[in-house]
Amino acid sequence: MLWPIGATMALEMGVFALAAYFMGWIGAPAVAGHAVALQIAALTFMVPLGLGQAVTVRVGLALGRGDRAGITRAGWTAWGLGVGFMGLMALGILAAPRTLVTLFLVDVPANSAAIVLAVSFLRIAAAFQLVDGAQVIGAGMLRGLHDTRWPLVFALVGYWVVGLGIGAWLAFAADWQGVGIWVGLASGLAAVAALMLARWVMRDRLGLTGPAPA
Repeated sequence: MLWPIGATMALEMGVFALAAYFMGWIGAPAVAGHAVALQIAALTFMVPLGLGQAVTVRVGLALGRGDRAGITRAGWTAWGLGVGFMGLMALGILAAPRTLVTLFLVDVPANSAAIVLAVSFLRIAAAFQLVDGAQVIGAGMLRGLHDTRWPLVFALVGYWVVGLGIGAWLAFAADWQGVGIWVGLASGLAAVAALMLARWVMRDRLGLTGPAPA
């Protein structure tokens, strides 16, 4: 069914929209820094997003053939490529966060607070890269097996319970402010990635790849 796929995407987009709203409570520099860091993270995300779409097709074709080895090969190849790419992007972000931020914000005193915050958010985005790539490709792998309802549950729990809960508590109760929001987002994505991967690993036991061969 298609509606769980749309609902899963809406849950992810919704939590990022709410994160921006929370940044508004913290202050204008936090909003600006968040927007810049998120733009950089979104740019690199396009590669695993594309791989996630491709792996849905490749896994689905292998499922239709009854080719369990093909399912495994297609899934893990896409996952390895995506996570490997995001690992390289994470290293690039860690190596030059201020340089990346100043592509969007002119390095003048008026922007200094926003730049400092954007750099701090980007350091968290380095870890964010890996789990963000892993979760979107994991979702694509499961969709290729026609498994869409459980990924929707994972998104609800991961983004809105784990991610939003941790982010709001760290930002406002623990006074981590914008950094707390980003730690929450990364935690939510990590939870979703772990749940997607666990379900993929258990795909044969769960009957997602069809009946066991005689």
